[in-house]
Amino acid sequence: MKLNMILSTAFITLAMAHTAAAETVKVGIAAEPYPPFASMDSAGKWTGWEVEIIDAICDAAKLECEVTPTAWDGIIPSLLGKQIDVIMASMSITEERSKTIDFTNKYYNSPAVIVADKSMEITPDNAGLKGKILGIQASTTHATYAQEHFADDAELKSYQTQDEANQDLIAGRIDATQADAIAMADFVNSDAGKCCEIKGAVADDEAILGKGIGAGVRKGDDELREKLNAGIAAIVENGTHKKITDKYFTVDIY
Repeated sequence: MKLNMILSTAFITLAMAHTAAAETVKVGIAAEPYPPFASMDSAGKWTGWEVEIIDAICDAAKLECEVTPTAWDGIIPSLLGKQIDVIMASMSITEERSKTIDFTNKYYNSPAVIVADKSMEITPDNAGLKGKILGIQASTTHATYAQEHFADDAELKSYQTQDEANQDLIAGRIDATQADAIAMADFVNSDAGKCCEIKGAVADDEAILGKGIGAGVRKGDDELREKLNAGIAAIVENGTHKKITDKYFTVDIY
């Protein structure tokens, strides 16, 4: 009898451990630093606004989440290949991406802007960028937008990370870069980016730039998507989203 009870208890314990492991959700973030959204601190821990938001959403949704850094240009294949379960890496909700993956509701929104040296008279349009070298991060909505709207007038230079584009902007190897307004506000307010300023937002193109930033899940993974939607709604309603945002930004980004 005692042996049966011991075996039964061991089986239940193993089953519970297996269930807990099975419920761990691997959240893919870009492996490349993208402050203030996500970057690694001196102790090797990922920190930033998006990392805190991921933790808050998962907590509200009662999900056990594990942040999993993944190279940006392979992040959708990693989702489809089940190396990760969800993408939360400042990915815009676009029609093109929605053909391949599903998205939650947005958890933030920010316009696309042009940034250049303060001394340069550049406007965020074709006339202002004519003859200029425009740096953009590869495999992003900004790259797609620049190719569609600016390729006839500006020379486009592609980078694997936005940080690389920023460094070339500082060094004068490119004239301007296009990226997310929030991330670029952090850049121009830093010591490294004090040379530069935001020249303005590009014209809206929802088909390319999307409907805000959402979490990406595999097609048909409706249960996970709805849990994440519930988590997003909860942290917006209870003020957690604003509390985290106020630590990093001076404006509402929802």
